[in-house]
Amino acid sequence: MVRRLMQTFPHPLIRLLPRHDRRVKAGHPWTFSNEIAMTPAARALPPGSPVRLEGDDGVSHGTWLFNPHSLIAARRLDRDPAAAVDLAWVRGRLATALALRERLYDTPYYRLIHAEADGMPGLVIDRYGDALALQANTAGMEALTPLLVEALTELLSPRLIIARNDASVRTLEGLAEETKVLLGEGGSVLAEEGGLRFSADLLGGQKTGWFFDQRENRDRVAKLAAGGTMLDAFCHTGGFGLRAAAAGATQVTLLDRSAHALELAYETAKANGLGERIIGRRAEALEELERLGNAGTRFDLVVADPPAFAKQRKDQPNALRAYAKLARMAATLVAPGGFLFIASCSHHVAPSEFAESVIWGLGRARRDAKLLFQGGAGPDHPIHPQLPESAYLKGMLFQLT
Repeated sequence: MVRRLMQTFPHPLIRLLPRHDRRVKAGHPWTFSNEIAMTPAARALPPGSPVRLEGDDGVSHGTWLFNPHSLIAARRLDRDPAAAVDLAWVRGRLATALALRERLYDTPYYRLIHAEADGMPGLVIDRYGDALALQANTAGMEALTPLLVEALTELLSPRLIIARNDASVRTLEGLAEETKVLLGEGGSVLAEEGGLRFSADLLGGQKTGWFFDQRENRDRVAKLAAGGTMLDAFCHTGGFGLRAAAAGATQVTLLDRSAHALELAYETAKANGLGERIIGRRAEALEELERLGNAGTRFDLVVADPPAFAKQRKDQPNALRAYAKLARMAATLVAPGGFLFIASCSHHVAPSEFAESVIWGLGRARRDAKLLFQGGAGPDHPIHPQLPESAYLKGMLFQLT
């Protein structure tokens, strides 16, 4: 008699409700709480627990990270239902992501992990040479943080790892907002780009200290800067403006409301011999744009790269009006034949909606335009094909007449 062996699994079983498996079978990496059979046993699981997910038909969908208290209740981790989520597994995912970035970039300054697209749902890791900024936005990645630190130490031997766990989305997972040092000391680092070394603050700067997502867009803008004047609005630490100055812009105005960000921009400008071509303006950007427009000030190149106007879905209508207003005011400041780059990092604004608002604003400014580029973040910010909302960054480059 042949005895059939039963396979044992390391994770508890969660089942989908009947007729709620269509998206999962199509490859979507999320399952919502109203699609899952929330049994008492399921509700009792600790947030961030690895589970096996099956349909009511018994079809296995792999290993997922489960949080019974979150709207996005399960996030796919591995197609193997028996995957051991241990140090070796974590090291393997990190090594795969590292191999891709090393093919894309010659220097170790990039986003190393970009959440679901890199198979690490809710996790962001930015690399600054021998320093790392880690942001765990899900309970599962919060639980895996000790293994992440251990695996990163083995792979990269960093001197510094900072947890930038201050994103508001953590509250949706029942997590506290905090920033802390996980390895090493300090928080000041350098980001290298375009031959410049930028000062960044991993403890106190925006997001994870530097915006790697705009790298390719800064390349495009810098190529247009030689011999002209520039306004970098919402400049943060001056990425667009200082790249333009290094490329030959005669004068660059950096505009931001943050004194700390402007101080870091000045520090970078002086360290790179660009201080004489930089003017800093500390002000609310929209108010200053209106004042400059009323004064008849014009620039050969204007960049408007604001923080997210829509932090929640309910903010979308107001955000679209704000982007149209920003486009109108920014276009007014562009000299005839000059260039405008405008961007949005709002998850809740689709690329088509952003484009429509910007074009409406250009029309209100009575400016004719040529669209030279429309796109998003660089390849170190890959997009999961089933998560179009992960394409959060939108950028448009125009020449105005």
